[in-house]
Amino acid sequence: MSARKIIILNGHPGSTSLSQSICRSYREAAEREGHEVRLHELPNMRFDPDFGQGSYENTKSLEPDLTAFQSDLEWADHIVMATPMWWGAIPAKLKGLFDRALLPGVAFDPRNRNSLGLPAPMLNGKTARVFLTSDTPSIWLRLFYANAIKHVISRQILGFVGIKPTRFTAFAPASEAPEGKVKAWLSKAALLGAKAA
Repeated sequence: MSARKIIILNGHPGSTSLSQSICRSYREAAEREGHEVRLHELPNMRFDPDFGQGSYENTKSLEPDLTAFQSDLEWADHIVMATPMWWGAIPAKLKGLFDRALLPGVAFDPRNRNSLGLPAPMLNGKTARVFLTSDTPSIWLRLFYANAIKHVISRQILGFVGIKPTRFTAFAPASEAPEGKVKAWLSKAALLGAKAA
């Protein structure tokens, strides 16, 4: 398999987390196999996550961490993200990153719309892997919540800008997972990293 260009986003806002460990395991394995990786750690990124009173015509100036993220997103052909599920959704700072960085002219083109009125995506040709940690087992996430968080991430965020397919790897319950289970999860992340999958 040819080398891939991979952007990895640790989407947990805390300074230490399972998401961070997953990203590191994936990265180390991917780099050992010759893939080029650029890592973004959400807790280290400095930006105002509030889109505020701006509009798409009059947006806030982008902080350096946001422009670096945009640049690497355009550069990559595979996007990897690890995030916890909090209150049925992604953390607020991670949502703020998408609000601020996935802008018209960068991620989608509102001047070029399809027959349904949707703007043309501008990040086509890229795939994604999302590691989702939660305390809700996957079967309950599907039966009780209709995989809502997965639909939001894969269709309304990544798919909307052209990144697809998005494949998910779910680890749960995560908060008090035994050491052996965490090691198995990190091994799985490493296996996927080696394959750049």
